[in-house]
Amino acid sequence: MAPTVVLLHAFPLDRHVWDGVVDALAEAGWDVVVPDLRGFGESAYGEDGPDDDPTLAWMARDVLGILDRMGVSAAVFAGISMGGYVAMEIVRQDPARVAGLALLDTKGTADSDEAVANRLRVAESVIAAGSTQALARAMVPSLLGATSLAERPEVVAQVTSWIEAADPAAVAWAQRAMAVRPDSLPDLASLAVPALVVWGVEDALSPRAEQDLMVDAMRDARLVVVTESGHLSTVEAPDAVADALVTFLADVRRLPASS
Repeated sequence: MAPTVVLLHAFPLDRHVWDGVVDALAEAGWDVVVPDLRGFGESAYGEDGPDDDPTLAWMARDVLGILDRMGVSAAVFAGISMGGYVAMEIVRQDPARVAGLALLDTKGTADSDEAVANRLRVAESVIAAGSTQALARAMVPSLLGATSLAERPEVVAQVTSWIEAADPAAVAWAQRAMAVRPDSLPDLASLAVPALVVWGVEDALSPRAEQDLMVDAMRDARLVVVTESGHLSTVEAPDAVADALVTFLADVRRLPASS
């Protein structure tokens, strides 16, 4: 059985943010699992949790449940943005399942009071509108880097369409879940497996300082900076992200614990 890597997507998108990366990982000999997180893409909220209790713990349990059904006892988890938050929640819930951790354009700290208030405003606004079109207009300029905004109209159009296709109820649920997530830096500090932090140099949502905090917290972590990319590095610079992940996964695979 090939080793498994689980790819967790960004908000408010779905598994397709990883489309440009999956083939390279599979060709490197990995079994790649790319779920839609709760409420996004082709997923549902799940039968095991109330929709009025939005926390990332539900998303983490969904992912671990997929691995249980596959008979996978441990995997490498890679998460971008919200997917990184879910990966850190998995570290909190079941660290023995984590053979390696890759965090892309995300952060380990909890939201500030201002950020929490903004998330709750967004949740209310998409429910009131019954649409995510206004959200797409507001988010795309900050999700994508300056290079993509200026030179990659196809990327702008694709990300816009993904956001517009998102279910407003799922968007609101996820915003409320992210708003109550805890500081994950202590959990990262307790992790003994190899880790990778990938950051798009044009990422305005997850500053470099946040990346350094995660790298410094973990015992065995490296930082890869991706040029000409913003917050959605898997979409804006998929080849560079794939190269970084393939190199990292090769190192994880050489460890006795992941054989």
